[in-house]
Amino acid sequence: MTVSQVGPPEVQPAGQQAPAGRVHGNRAVLTASAALVLAVLVLSALSLSVGAGEVGAGDVLDYVLGRHGARDSSRLSLVVGDLRLPRTLTALAVGAALGTAGCLLQAVTRNPLAETGLLGVNAGASLGVVVGIAFLGVHSGYGYLLWAFGGAVLASALVLLIANRRGGGSPMRLVLAGSALGATFGGITSVLIVNSAETYDRFRFWVLGSLAGVEGFTKLTSLAPVLAAGFVVALLIARPLSALALGDDLAKGLGHRPGVIRVVVAVAVTLLTAASVALVGPISFLGLLAGFLARAVTGPRLTAQLVLAGLIGAGVLTGSDVLARVVSRPFEAPVSVIIALFGAPVLIGIVRSRRMASMGMTDPAADEGPKGGRAAAVRRPPPRKADGGDSLVVRTGSLSLLVHRRAAVAAFALAAVLVGAVVLSAYAGQSEMGLGRTFSAVFGSGDRFDVLLVQKFRLGRIVAGLAAGAALGLAGCLTQTLARNRLATPELLGVNDGATAAVLLSATLSGTFGAWWAGPLGALAAVLVVTTVSGGLGQRGYRVLVVGLAMSALASAVTQVVLSRRSLNSASSLYVWTSGSLNGRSYSAAVPVLVGLAVLVPLALVVARHLNVLRFDDSTAASLGVAPGRVRLVCMLLAVGLAGLAVGICGPVGFIALASPVIAGRLAGPLRVPVVGSMLVGATLVVLADTVGRVALDGAEIPVGIVSTVLGGPFLLWVLLGRSAATRV
Repeated sequence: MTVSQVGPPEVQPAGQQAPAGRVHGNRAVLTASAALVLAVLVLSALSLSVGAGEVGAGDVLDYVLGRHGARDSSRLSLVVGDLRLPRTLTALAVGAALGTAGCLLQAVTRNPLAETGLLGVNAGASLGVVVGIAFLGVHSGYGYLLWAFGGAVLASALVLLIANRRGGGSPMRLVLAGSALGATFGGITSVLIVNSAETYDRFRFWVLGSLAGVEGFTKLTSLAPVLAAGFVVALLIARPLSALALGDDLAKGLGHRPGVIRVVVAVAVTLLTAASVALVGPISFLGLLAGFLARAVTGPRLTAQLVLAGLIGAGVLTGSDVLARVVSRPFEAPVSVIIALFGAPVLIGIVRSRRMASMGMTDPAADEGPKGGRAAAVRRPPPRKADGGDSLVVRTGSLSLLVHRRAAVAAFALAAVLVGAVVLSAYAGQSEMGLGRTFSAVFGSGDRFDVLLVQKFRLGRIVAGLAAGAALGLAGCLTQTLARNRLATPELLGVNDGATAAVLLSATLSGTFGAWWAGPLGALAAVLVVTTVSGGLGQRGYRVLVVGLAMSALASAVTQVVLSRRSLNSASSLYVWTSGSLNGRSYSAAVPVLVGLAVLVPLALVVARHLNVLRFDDSTAASLGVAPGRVRLVCMLLAVGLAGLAVGICGPVGFIALASPVIAGRLAGPLRVPVVGSMLVGATLVVLADTVGRVALDGAEIPVGIVSTVLGGPFLLWVLLGRSAATRV
């Protein structure tokens, strides 16, 4: 994840007149604020006038003003007083809270892409609701509210505890701790609902986020003090947080305590986001959008950002709620989908505009001097040591091959571990079959039932898991090496979400599920959109990331809508696949990926030599005879094809593409691109995760993607929050 420093606040000496540019900027902010206030008022009036009940704007105005005995009408009291007015006020409060929280989080992490879910709030709230439904039979809106708020607060408290355990709660540690814990909580949530159709049925509508369940002022008044406290803390911390943008050392010199500031900001974000999620469910993307838009208007002035972000959030959520009521009458569309459909193009438009430079979001390559500068020096790997003792030349006639001993030993060791994982997976299961009977069944001898179980069911899904894991590991290796970032995975370009949405749409349109071509086609479409809109594969920095996030939000919204529109049985089975599952996969499912690997792996081995050079800056790579643009294009196409094929087989299995290159790189050494090692690690991890999912619960199966997510969160913490994390990110 790239981190951008927020520009320092400008300080005007006393007794001097403000520059003309500053006056012009203040006028622009005031004009924007006035326009936003007017827009919020208009949208609020529209929200009160639109909806079921056949009550027009005139009747609503009479009720609000108490004219013509309107408040004595039971029909108007029900429609306006109990339904529309509480719903509108809730939309305004929640929108302002999420916008303010997103702006705060972007400022404290110095990352314009930060979103309110980064502190694990959404994942904690979802887990709280599922626990309440599954174990206590909670089914009322107020019960959801209590459990969602409790889970959100617990998640944020754990994130703060982990982030401040060592290192003073730096922005990167806060983000990584929230992401890792959120992933783990999400995996646990999936474990609880994947085998319970009733729990999933209730959860799948709550998780979309909606204001349809708001009736009366009971919920809003119960959490109004929490929201008020969050807004007050946000305003009080704005000035110290602006000083923190100058850097920790300068902030300390001005009398501030950076660690305390970050904790207070996290508390404010938790209060605002937890109350919002408890009221209307998880509304993703709104905090990112509001903070981003506010910064585009105000520049680095944090107090103005907070005010405008609150207004933008309130207006966007209220307007989206109005659209949700009218676009699919007599039903309501999920408000989070409306926000994604509206917000993604707006966000992309800002990224494509000239405001990027004023927002401090220029690409790193553009900031390098003619000789590469300090930034290039940071990105360059350490100079290679003489590796004569680590290499072995193998000659056969006129042909010779340079073999790196450490990498070769690591590959053989990983291959041995993979064989052990395959044997364990073939042996383990719910049936009581010994190791000897398992080996006999593998070769087609022994009991007929044993042969059918092992060869037809277990070996088929093992081969599918091996192919998918190898493809994901190789795709992760290519994207991480290409981006020079341990966090870079195909998800950054919307590959997984695009492939998932394409598979679900193909199943909906054709009536059949499992078309291998849908995954790569959706992944390719997502990448084409991202790269075209962002200006090409050569773009680094925030432009590609912002467009990738927008693309993921759109594809994820499509996925959620497809699941919510299907019957319970169909949605439950599709949800298992969208969690990542090898259930029912056979040899035929693995064939497309195996063919793809046979074609793409040799190409990846050839490109790996150029990737070693591409670790330097582009000018150095070009001077060594490597075309950076061509190498990026080939690598990206390889990664997209591999990840799309894997998603088509087993769904979006998380953390495999992230973990495989990290583990393989540790074993092979820092000077190699671990192409083969990443494939072996990816295949091993998928097979082992599938085995754990089959045997962990008696009589039930946990999808492989859920197992990898639950275990991947702690792994992410271990890898990225360790003592040498700064050298690996």
